Amino acid sequence: MDRSAPSPRELLAVALGVARDAAATAYRMRVEGVSVAATKSTVTDVVTAADRAVERQVLDALRELRPDDAVLGEEYGIRDTGPVAPGGVRWIVDPIDGTVNYLYGLPHSAVSLAAEVDGVVVAGVVRNVHTGEEWTATVGGGAWRDGVRLRCSGEVDLGQALVGTGFGYDAGRRAHQGRVVAGLIAHVRDIRRLGAAALDLCLVAEGRLDAYFEKGLAAWDLAAGGLVAAEAGVRVGGLAGAPPGPDLVVAAPPALFGSLHDRLAELDAAGGP
Repeated sequence: MDRSAPSPRELLAVALGVARDAAATAYRMRVEGVSVAATKSTVTDVVTAADRAVERQVLDALRELRPDDAVLGEEYGIRDTGPVAPGGVRWIVDPIDGTVNYLYGLPHSAVSLAAEVDGVVVAGVVRNVHTGEEWTATVGGGAWRDGVRLRCSGEVDLGQALVGTGFGYDAGRRAHQGRVVAGLIAHVRDIRRLGAAALDLCLVAEGRLDAYFEKGLAAWDLAAGGLVAAEAGVRVGGLAGAPPGPDLVVAAPPALFGSLHDRLAELDAAGGP
């Protein structure tokens, strides 16, 4: 990292202020009532007016606080600020992770905001819109919730593991993911599908889930939650040594990672549409 780069703690302070204000806006808009503004990949993959309003608020706040930084957002894409210089910062924002939960009033959606320097996520915050629960992390500085340092599950037996996952919106992908879950469920304690990847990763960080996997995650799904998980001792990767990404994200304590990885590889979890 370039010596002129802001510290992870400084970037986290910016992220906290921006994410808290954004979550407050999302909560207010949910109370006032939300509607579908558009669809993305399929007719079931929705965007609400709140998604767009919250991301616009985040973009405006970052432009005021750090006008030279780049931003990658789910709804508006990349704000072009030119090439990111060594030590430059790129913010990665998911304005409302778990949009369908948000639309239906299910209390499992969040604002996710991360800061990336030289391609490495160094600070992140995930804030539950409904409950105010807030997870934070800085690279090398640990993962925290409400002042408590987090440590992942100590479970070592895959057969006793509570595993989270998620499904895409394309029908073909859902069918393949359903087959993977069918092949896995007899080998774990149980499976949960909660509907917000960033929050699921935070739950793994504090042991409320033992592990998590999903195909199809974008950078904004993974950035902040992935850092929180990693800083809590979770191994976050893909299959066969690949990095975590759209093909597959596997997040588990080191003692569980190998057995879950091997089972998912047998089930071709990274395959399909």
